[in-house]
Amino acid sequence: MKDDPIAFFITWTCYGTWMPGDERGWTKWHRGDHVPQPRLADWCRDQMIESAIELDAEQRRSVESVVAEHCVKRKWILHAVNCRSNHCHVVVSAANCDGELVRDQLKSWGKRRLKEREQKLGETGNYLREHWWTRKGSVKFLFDEDSLAAAIEYTLEAQDAGGSKASFL
Repeated sequence: MKDDPIAFFITWTCYGTWMPGDERGWTKWHRGDHVPQPRLADWCRDQMIESAIELDAEQRRSVESVVAEHCVKRKWILHAVNCRSNHCHVVVSAANCDGELVRDQLKSWGKRRLKEREQKLGETGNYLREHWWTRKGSVKFLFDEDSLAAAIEYTLEAQDAGGSKASFL
């Protein structure tokens, strides 16, 4: 079908690192971008049931690895993945799949791998973190090769170059 995307640009954040109302601005699911709302951000922080999490280099590599493995298992084409300390970007082609399902599976497998790693290291005693990611995340549809190339470049290079808003969106 002509309106089917050729790929998805998926982003999700680590738990507690980017609140609704955040001073950097924020995106409400299916409602677009919003201006900062400090009182909302404070209220959301008060509702947290675990501390915010920022991923270290090994955790980031672990998430990137499981994203790649899951894409192979599902026969999805992984164009790019970049897991940062407070968020993760993935560019993936997943024919006949809903982008939100793809995002949710990748987040779920990432969480599973992080929990396994935490257990294996035994650093947590009897407590295993449950909340690694914020709820939902972004799924942008890419309909042409130019948008796909721009999303890949943004994912792999703009993050280290201090890029902020992706120009292809």
